[in-house]
Amino acid sequence: MFRAVGGPLAARWADLLAAIRLRPVQLGLLGSALLALGSLSPAYLPQASPYWPLMRELGLDSWLARALATVMIIGAVALLLIAWYRLRPAVYRDVKHWAVLAWWALPLLVAPPIFSHDAYSYAAHGWLLHNGLNPYEVSPSVLPGTFADQVAWLWRYTPAPYGPLSLTISHGLVDLAGLNPYYSAVAQRLPALVGVGLIVHLMPRIARQMGLDPRRTAWFATINPLLVIDLIGGAHNDALMLGLVVLAIFCAYRGWFWVAILAVGVAMSVKQPALLAALPIAVIGSGWASWHGRDVLRFLPRLLLVLGGVLGVFAGVSMLTGLGFGWLGAVGVPGMIVTMAPFSLAGWALQRAFEALGLAEAARITPAFATTVSFVAAFGLMAFVGLRYLRTRPITFLAWAYLAYAIFGPALHSWYLLWGAVFLPLARTSARTLRTAAIVTSVLLVYGAGNLAWRNDAVALALAAVAAALVWLVLRRFSRRAPEGARLDSTVPVGSPHEAATVPQAGRQETA
Repeated sequence: MFRAVGGPLAARWADLLAAIRLRPVQLGLLGSALLALGSLSPAYLPQASPYWPLMRELGLDSWLARALATVMIIGAVALLLIAWYRLRPAVYRDVKHWAVLAWWALPLLVAPPIFSHDAYSYAAHGWLLHNGLNPYEVSPSVLPGTFADQVAWLWRYTPAPYGPLSLTISHGLVDLAGLNPYYSAVAQRLPALVGVGLIVHLMPRIARQMGLDPRRTAWFATINPLLVIDLIGGAHNDALMLGLVVLAIFCAYRGWFWVAILAVGVAMSVKQPALLAALPIAVIGSGWASWHGRDVLRFLPRLLLVLGGVLGVFAGVSMLTGLGFGWLGAVGVPGMIVTMAPFSLAGWALQRAFEALGLAEAARITPAFATTVSFVAAFGLMAFVGLRYLRTRPITFLAWAYLAYAIFGPALHSWYLLWGAVFLPLARTSARTLRTAAIVTSVLLVYGAGNLAWRNDAVALALAAVAAALVWLVLRRFSRRAPEGARLDSTVPVGSPHEAATVPQAGRQETA
């Protein structure tokens, strides 16, 4: 009825109403509402939050309140994960993926940033720019006050590692928020929503261009709880970077070569890891035939053109913003804390061992050594993935190369995994791989919930381990109950176009 009389807006409203009638969508909405409520707890608020006086007045500033808030948040994460898995057979076919995400995101839109205080750092960087200071040269601590007090204690004393466009956007949002420190942090969600919107709109379309199942892509890439909680709830600038990378991939498969280069350059101006997307952009539609010397030499000018174009756009943005390339001095900032990255944990354990043995000098150099080893391991794996997949399956390369850097680099945060995880459905991954990705999602989200609340790695890891076991049992249960036609291991139909063969030119399709 709505579609017949109301046009596109009525059709969208009908899709929203159809989505909210489904029990899994309602379950996920309850989960995100609990997340929004939990974000108001002292367990998750920064020191200078305007909610602190109210929390103290209500007697919620206690260990018990923090523990209860953590349990509630972990329960909310579990609800979202279960709802996500239960929607697998229906999403995109029986219910619009964007409508599901709209309901799940709704409670988080005006909530304080959750699972991370990075949005408060963005606001502090914008405040520095408002006062004529360069965040690449000074830290938020040089301007004492609420903006600085909201920032996590370590990042309060470090320069910004982000791209110049990200800092400029933060400056604009601080002005838009009327220089209010808290609203400035919440406003950082606006560019994140732009990035998420690009992912939601374009990912199923890319799947169609590649001859893959858009339902599988819509389920895993656009309503993933990691995307809901970290990109929307956490308001990370990774969302805008990733959305622009997805736009670049879409444009490359449509044959819009220069637009794709521009999109990657702008994405790199938000966050530098976007540069990796230049490689598949160069490959798609290139006709690169083999690794033989002559074929590589034919491909090389195109690769240099893409890299030069992307770096040129990045340099242009850096100059136009007036911020230059000061981020080079802050590339080591993300690795300054202990995270769940394997080499970060190993370096921390080795440093503690050296300290216990009284080897002060060895303990001092261990973090730098661990960081170096992590970079060698990450780039080595990326090179291996490149040799195996870049020429024939460029999106598979992008997915696994991003994951290799996120996992084996110097720092691992749950939102880093989204760089590659978003593209996993386009990499023709197996059912086991996506189930494993779902388990990793649950572990990192639960770890984030506990770690931010108690600042206690041992407690958070224990909670994550228990949650992972429970979620694994739930996923196995729903896997057995899912209709055969909607299982995760649906593959590309026989005769589908090759992953790299999708750029229409002169009425035909050419392979990479």
